[in-house]
This record gives sequence, C-alpha cells and structure tokens, in this order.
Amino acid sequence: NNARVHELVGQFYAEAEEGTPLYVAGVSGSSMASACDVSTGSVKGILEGLRGAVRGLIVASAATTTPTVTEGLDPDVFAAVPKAQALADHMADDLYAPVFAVIEGRSYTASSTLKDLTELDCNRVAVFIGDTASGSKGAAVGTLAGRIASVPVQRNIGRVASGPLAPASMYLGSALVDDAMDAVDDAYAKGYITPRIYTGLTGYYFTDDCMAVAKTDDYAHLTARRTADKAARIAYATLLQFLLDEIEVNTDGTMQAPVLKGWQAAVETAVDTQMTANGELSVVDGSGCRFFIDATQNVLATSKVEGTLRVRPFGYAREIVANIGFLTNIEN
Repeated sequence: NNARVHELVGQFYAEAEEGTPLYVAGVSGSSMASACDVSTGSVKGILEGLRGAVRGLIVASAATTTPTVTEGLDPDVFAAVPKAQALADHMADDLYAPVFAVIEGRSYTASSTLKDLTELDCNRVAVFIGDTASGSKGAAVGTLAGRIASVPVQRNIGRVASGPLAPASMYLGSALVDDAMDAVDDAYAKGYITPRIYTGLTGYYFTDDCMAVAKTDDYAHLTARRTADKAARIAYATLLQFLLDEIEVNTDGTMQAPVLKGWQAAVETAVDTQMTANGELSVVDGSGCRFFIDATQNVLATSKVEGTLRVRPFGYAREIVANIGFLTNIEN
C-alpha cells in the first residue's frame, strides 16, 4: 500500500521490458543519507545479502515533510551523495561487486542556486532532478532506472536514437521542461542529470549521464562507470577460478610463461566474449581489452599475482557542429 513505491516501480516498467530484474526495498523512518551510511545504514546489508546481484542502486524518499532547501535541493540529497559513494566503494573494493548509485534530487527550487556536483569526488554517484508532476518534491528516478536497465552498459541514457522517454510530460519544479531549457542547461553544467527536449522532436530525453565528479575524471559519465564495472566483475569471476591453484614457477619464483599467458588469455577471452562480442567495447584487432601480468613478480615469495585489465571504451558526440554556406564553385 505504499504509493511512492508503486509510482517508482510503474515508472521503471514503463521504460524497461517486462521481466527486467528489479529489487525493491523499503527503509522505514530514515533519511537517504542515513540509509546509505556504510557503517550504520540498512542499505549495506541489503546489497550484501543479494551477493552482488545489484548493479545499480537508486535511492528515493517518500518523506512528506518540507525541508529547508539549501543550494537548490533538500540538504539530504547532498548528505547522501558522499555516503552513497563510500557504500559503492565498499561494494567494489571489499566485495568485488561494484555498483553505481543515483540519488533522487528532492525539493528542487532553481538551477541557478544548485550545488556544483563537478566539484565533488563521487564518480560512482549521480543526482537526477525532474519529475512527471508539476511542483513535485521528488524526481522520476524510476524512469531513469528503467532506461538504464533497458540499454547496454556502453550506451548513453540520453542517446537520441533510443527514442523519447515514456512520460508524456516532465517538469523541473513547477515549470514544464519545454519552458525551462535555460534551467536544464544550468543544471547540466553543474553535473546533474535532467530531462530535456530537442527542437524538431517530440517527447523528452535525458541530458546526459553525468556523475558527481569533475568532468575530466575517467568516470565522469555513467557509461564509463558501467563499462568498467562490468569488466571488473568478469575479471573477478575469471580470476577467482585460479585462487589457491598450483602455479608452475621458474627458479627465481616468477610464473612460468605458459601459465602467465594462460591467465592473460583467460581474462581477455572472458571479457571479449561477454562484452566485445556484444558491442560493449571498441574493437581493435578483434579485441576490446588487454590484460597484463608483470612477469617479474616473485609469486613464490609473495603468494600474490597482480595484473592490470584495460578495456577500450567508445567515444560520444556530446556536441555536433555543422557549418553551412553557399556552394559557389561547382568544381569544389
């Protein structure tokens, strides 16, 4: 009987296909920040209990109280961002089950006063503002989650060729997005995800997939985050099969070449099979990745093998400039 949960799940399946996995968990009486706290919050236990099944965490609130808005949003939003980053880091670093998080941008007032997310260092967290009702305190994070779940990891959620979003109307605060494109531009410059329109097209699209970090960060966009996380999960599952296995070594304790090459090939094959072959990585010479193990490591002495996986992402046309003029010389 929770209307808020019903609303968000409905938004999700308006975008994602029927049968798309979705886990829903209600947390009673908590702020978004307290729920995401890696030490005391309840979300950590939920994620750990699902044993890595969750790839993305969408955090929303059903609070009915009116907050004192600072920097354009409910202060709970900005308190939740670093908490969610710490939680996501824990899942990636300690449990090898990396996740990203999207925080609902609640009680939006004006883009001109929004906190600049590009000054933060939270490349696993995004903030979404915009809803399907005028003057709403919440945001249509179910729509965002559904679009994320319906596209492959390398695909930008704002890709125009993917078509418009499901909602018939979308708002920033009380203003229809159609009439608030200046505010959309301001929010985008500060690292927020919002709905937008395009001249000549019907419907609504997402501006981009910005994370709460400097635009120069390797993971400033959700596509980069999801791509790297999927590769990391594949590498983990592959290398786990070698854990505590016997390793043939040379007289100096280093891995014998056939063993080392076998490990490298196993990871590259797994990533290429599960990602490159599906169009999720850029291909050069038939592969979208490289896995390197330093052959000078003394495995006999350290009982440790360290390697580096690099995957090749796609580029994205975030700006297209077409110059136009008159053709006056037919030969040119």
